[in-house]
Amino acid sequence: MTIVAIGSIPLILVLGNSMLIPILPQMQKELGISQFQVSLVITVFSVAAAISIPILGYLSDRFSRKAIIVPALTLYGVGGLLAGMAASWFSNPFMWIMVGRVMQGIGAAGTAPIAMALTGDLYKGGQQSKVLGLVEASNGFGKVISPIIGSLLALLFWYAAFYAFPIFCLGSILLTMFFVKEKNQKKEPPPFGKYFKGLITVFKNEGRWLFTAYLAGATCLFTLFGILFYLSDILETVHKIDGLIKGAILAIPLLFMTTTSYFTGSKIGKNMPLMKKLIIFGLGFMTISFSTLIFFESLVPFIAILVISSVGTGLVLPCINSLITGSVDASKRGFVTSLYGSVRFLGVAVGPPIFGWLMAWSRTGMFLITASLTLVVGLLCMALIHVKKKKPSENTKDSLFNKLQLT
Repeated sequence: MTIVAIGSIPLILVLGNSMLIPILPQMQKELGISQFQVSLVITVFSVAAAISIPILGYLSDRFSRKAIIVPALTLYGVGGLLAGMAASWFSNPFMWIMVGRVMQGIGAAGTAPIAMALTGDLYKGGQQSKVLGLVEASNGFGKVISPIIGSLLALLFWYAAFYAFPIFCLGSILLTMFFVKEKNQKKEPPPFGKYFKGLITVFKNEGRWLFTAYLAGATCLFTLFGILFYLSDILETVHKIDGLIKGAILAIPLLFMTTTSYFTGSKIGKNMPLMKKLIIFGLGFMTISFSTLIFFESLVPFIAILVISSVGTGLVLPCINSLITGSVDASKRGFVTSLYGSVRFLGVAVGPPIFGWLMAWSRTGMFLITASLTLVVGLLCMALIHVKKKKPSENTKDSLFNKLQLT
């Protein structure tokens, strides 16, 4: 039940964007706004989360993970309620919807990144990697079901998804409160000055590979939400598909990503060479998929090729999660994983507007630029993440930094 409770937190997080993806074209029509404005529904949520995550990450190190997660989920639900009420009652609700989305973004900052740190606190070794794989799979499962849920709720009225957020949040809050038991702090947390100096030391010594890992995670989320935004648009405008069928089609690549994430997390353990290989292979799959999509416009082959990139994303994310979560001791883990969460959210934030602009410019250019990005990130990972095996007797601490040999 502890794992279920932890897994529910990122599940709630991804509903914040993925559940709204299918209804964005309808929202644009109902509110009479531009394509750029409707993309801001995703962007403001993600930017607010990205800005807030490092702050909440520090507070989770300073106090406790649950002390941040529970209020964050509450704010998340209240923001959804505000957006739904605005859409119900106001003739021009767009600005109030934006306010609600900002509130949700701030609440989202205290969910999945803190859940990753919490996993690092409660589990060690191969079990930690397995639980992190389940957390990423939960994240992916949320992405799979959320377009379907969003499409079903839109059959009631287009803004029904906003009212669903408080219900989902309440379930996660109850699970967290009753089933997550944190370890007692044996000593007082360090003052901010000492804490900050410790973080500077971490990033000074390990920054090159750590920021490369951050970039890889952000790239996966940038391409994922950008492609979903593109796919959602062409399903309605080109293929005239909407409603539940549209949600089901959007869920197909996400299902492959989730399944791959689960099996990857369950198999990698603390095998550093394997993690690096899977990251490089995953980014290679994404590059091949995006560069090949240029030649396919028919829906079935397009989805089939897109699935290759989803498998690649499923290979990359659990490995990046394990590297980053195990990289530092518990006293700074909240900030380091939260900063990773910020970077991931920035990837989500810029995905829809950039892909929207690229769609208007050139379909071929959009896929070529995306493929070039994943290729460059893959080469960076190959060059800057160096690992070697060590004998068990040499492992004096349970830290992945002790296993990383960096140039």
